Amino acid sequence: MISEKSLAAFAMEVAKYPADQRQSAVMACLRIVQQELGYVSLDSERFVADYLGMAPIAVHEVTSFYNMYNQKPVGKYKLNVCTNLPCQLRDGGKALAHLKSRLGIDANQTTSDGLFTLQECECLGACADSPVMLVNDTSMCSFMTNDKLDQLVGGLRSLEAKA
Repeated sequence: MISEKSLAAFAMEVAKYPADQRQSAVMACLRIVQQELGYVSLDSERFVADYLGMAPIAVHEVTSFYNMYNQKPVGKYKLNVCTNLPCQLRDGGKALAHLKSRLGIDANQTTSDGLFTLQECECLGACADSPVMLVNDTSMCSFMTNDKLDQLVGGLRSLEAKA
């Protein structure tokens, strides 16, 4: 299911915890699976559960709770827009609506070219910078006006055109 390299990374993560607390490495193991496969399938969850000696449902609870884990394949660029109440009060909903219109998709959908997946997310911890979004779970973008959203999407598209 996963490579020897990923299995070695699993072992390194598990080694950080006492032997009777292997399950503490569940988030790290899910991250490793996602890095290799692009998402965490139900089969992957069962594999992690077996490796860590956990019930599969316990692993699924982690995967389904955190939006950083993709439960199905996503586009090359995953755009998470915060729609928690403080961000909603500062145009987070408008930013999401603009991206829906610009990309021609709804939340939890991927563009037909496979480039963008749009998702709503809970608090990103940057309420004062709203509207905020996270690109590919790594790059925080703040104060996202329609112009800035257009520049972001256009810039990512132009990167793909050059590739």
